[in-house]
Amino acid sequence: MNIKSSAIFASAVFFAGIVGDTSGGIISDWILRRTGNLEAARRNVIAASFLGTLLALIPVLLVRDLTIVTVSLGVAFFLLELTIGPIWAVPMDVAPRYAGTACGFVNAGAAVAGIISPLLFGWIVDRAGDWTLPFAGSIALLLVGVAATFFIKPQIPVADEAAVGVAPAVI
Repeated sequence: MNIKSSAIFASAVFFAGIVGDTSGGIISDWILRRTGNLEAARRNVIAASFLGTLLALIPVLLVRDLTIVTVSLGVAFFLLELTIGPIWAVPMDVAPRYAGTACGFVNAGAAVAGIISPLLFGWIVDRAGDWTLPFAGSIALLLVGVAATFFIKPQIPVADEAAVGVAPAVI
């Protein structure tokens, strides 16, 4: 593939992610308004997003047609980005008085993953000689992510510091 074509394919995948970012927040808010169920609006959207992403990545392992792989990656990125709105809302649901700190932890975790994953992917590709193993690893991590979402309890806020005997911060 020439550089011009690769740029178009890559742009399409990232554009799908942009649409997914906004869509995830809209879906989460719609579910919350419709059901009043914070857990369904946050946790279930995140779990469904991870599961859908996992399924969309499977063709990347099995198919060699560039168009199908690009569409699969675009769909996977769209579905993965559906998590952004709900995942940022959870810290605000759980710790509204400490939303900045809680969101800082979420962002730090994402930044560490963003730093480590390209290095790890490159190392694995260098050792294995192909991209199958990194994508298989991503699918496995998505399965772990689906399981981990069941520990998210956005409807249970962090206890107030007065209730647990912690002095409030002076600003």
